Amino acid sequence: MAAGGDAPNPFKKLAFLSSGTPQAEEARGRLVEKYGDIPPEDADCIVALGGDGLMLRTLHNYMDSGKPIYGMNRGSVGFLMNQYRESGLRKRLIEAKASIIHPLLMNATNVRGDEFSAHAINEVSLLRQTSQVAKLRILINGQERMPELITDGVLLSTPAGSSAYNLSANGPILPLDSPLLALTPISPFRPRRWRGALLPDAAKVRIEVLEPEKRPVSVVADHDEFRDLAFVDIEMDHDADLVLLHDPGHSLEERILREQFGY
Repeated sequence: MAAGGDAPNPFKKLAFLSSGTPQAEEARGRLVEKYGDIPPEDADCIVALGGDGLMLRTLHNYMDSGKPIYGMNRGSVGFLMNQYRESGLRKRLIEAKASIIHPLLMNATNVRGDEFSAHAINEVSLLRQTSQVAKLRILINGQERMPELITDGVLLSTPAGSSAYNLSANGPILPLDSPLLALTPISPFRPRRWRGALLPDAAKVRIEVLEPEKRPVSVVADHDEFRDLAFVDIEMDHDADLVLLHDPGHSLEERILREQFGY
């Protein structure tokens, strides 16, 4: 125990990352001067300064580190970020609530037989590459559930990503701790009334591209894109634990709940 019976501060060593914008760089300079700065691999906590794009990149880059990530908004939307404030940072980190999220693991094969893998924290999206509408076949746990979906695309979203692209495509918002995934079509043509499905987060999803030469489709895992898809297998990677820190009253769970009542 520290002097006076206080518990030792678990956030002595901080690493500050910036999105590179003038606003973020200026903030990083002030925070480094105030709290110091060490390499992320040696830090107790990584502080990301920017918007949601930087947060996603930081989570991807340090996915295997187990280090908590605390974001402060120096971007635009900042749904995943905390309010920017320079004072009392270590106290804020101690009092912050941790949200544990799991990414999706995507294994894709293109029409030439090339194989690609990537993680997605928000969603895996299949999108038509040309003016030709996509035709897709959907299997869940090896069983065909939709023989042909004619659409601009389809996406599989985590609870953490359900309020992002998934919501824009009229998909449901999922509570952060729900053991679910959202499978949501993007401008479906046939079947016109299909609005998607809620799947258990243990589900293994395969999506096959029908007529891939005539109707090419790309697959995107957050920001990693692979073109001319033949088929893709997607499942949640429960072995990957990503830790986000948020100020009390502004946790990711609370923000997602608020989105469900927004209009």
